[in-house]
Order: sequence, then structure tokens, then C-alpha cells
Amino acid sequence: MTTPIPNPNHSNSQIPTLPQSLYYYPTFLPPSTTTTLLQKVLSTPKPKWTQLSHRRLQSYPTSLTRTTNTLLTSDPLPAWLTDPIIPRMQELNIWTGAPHGAPNHVLVNEYLAGQGILPHEDGGAYWPVVGTVSLGGVVVLDVYEKREGEGEGGVGERVGRVLLEDGSLLVTMGDMYTSYLHGIAEVTVDEDLGPETIANWGLLGDKERFKSGRSERGTRISLTYRDVLKVVKVGGGFLRK
Repeated sequence: MTTPIPNPNHSNSQIPTLPQSLYYYPTFLPPSTTTTLLQKVLSTPKPKWTQLSHRRLQSYPTSLTRTTNTLLTSDPLPAWLTDPIIPRMQELNIWTGAPHGAPNHVLVNEYLAGQGILPHEDGGAYWPVVGTVSLGGVVVLDVYEKREGEGEGGVGERVGRVLLEDGSLLVTMGDMYTSYLHGIAEVTVDEDLGPETIANWGLLGDKERFKSGRSERGTRISLTYRDVLKVVKVGGGFLRK
């Protein structure tokens, strides 16, 4: 499978010191849009949320099946998750070559201060491109090498830290998708922030905010856009890949 790259006009969004298939767009969404989206997410009725041990999430248009990682609907994403985010992504050429031409699945994760997620990979259920939009609180994402073999737990050395600002877009593709893991530490304050420790420091939209070297976490919402490879239209027996 050939993995695309964003439009060459945006090559200055590549994160230095990490494999050149990780891109950061600090002002992907304006503050007015991030505020509206944040309010929309946080006002969602409780039954729509799935409570996990360390965070809660929503899945659109539905969750994947546990055994086959299949999306059991071809329904479109809701409008509030589509416009303006997906058209803007397409302007950046992110979804060129995707099986469905655009993302067909979004996970909405809520991280309270002190909450995180263990190092993990997105896996083979998706086309190997992920677009993550951050809303609200700022957080540091840790990137690790992926180890193979028994007893290693899959987690190798940490190779970088990426600071995710409100309204930013992080695009993961290619070898960053297949050969590395990413996670978020369970801390209330991210420390040791600076040009020597944050891989995307030169791309940040507001470096001045972090000149103290620390950032207290608040509630952060992540919108994770992906293209699920297997889609079934329930009732019609129709499978698309």
C-alpha cells in the first residue's frame, strides 16, 4: 500500500528530529471554532459516552466490531465533525489515496488533568494515516520505538515529545504509523518544555506560553480521524474495503 504525503507546499510542517512522516499544524482551527466544538462535545448526553478506566470517549458513526474491526454502517459522520475539519484536511492533501477518499470514523476522547493513555499503535484496521485535532487543554504526546518479541511489552525507547496545542492538527502516517508507538503520561503538569526537549518546538503557535518550561493540564478533547478499511452496510450485505 502506498502512503501519501501532504501537499509539498506544507512540507514545513514536518516535525524535525522525528521520522519525516509526522506533521504538526499549530493553528489548524481558529479559536472560535475550537470553542464551539469543545462546547458541543462536553454537552453531549452521558449515554453517548463510553467510560473507560482512565478516560471516556465517543465513537462516530459507531464503534468497530471487537472481533473483525469492521464498521457496521456506511452512514456519514455528523456534520459538526465534518465541516470545516475534513475539507481543511483535504486542502492539505492528507486523504489523497484513502480507500474512501476521506475519514469515515472519528473517536472523541476526553482527557481530564492527570489522565493519559499507555503507549500504543493504531493498528491494521485503518488506512495508515491519522489526523488528530486537539481542543482545550495542552498536552505532551510521547513517541516510542516499537519493539518486537516476547517480554518487551512492545515499548522501546522514547524518541521524542510532541506538544499539542488547542486547535492544532497532528498527522501521523507512513513509518510513524507502522513502526512507532505513542502515548500520554498520567501527570497534571507537563515539565521540561523547551527547544531541546520538544520535537515540534519550532512549529508551535505560541512558544511564549511555555517559556517557563512547564504547562498545567486542563481538560483536553481529541478528535481522531481515520479511514476504517472494512465497512459493512447492515441489511444490504455490502462490504467495502
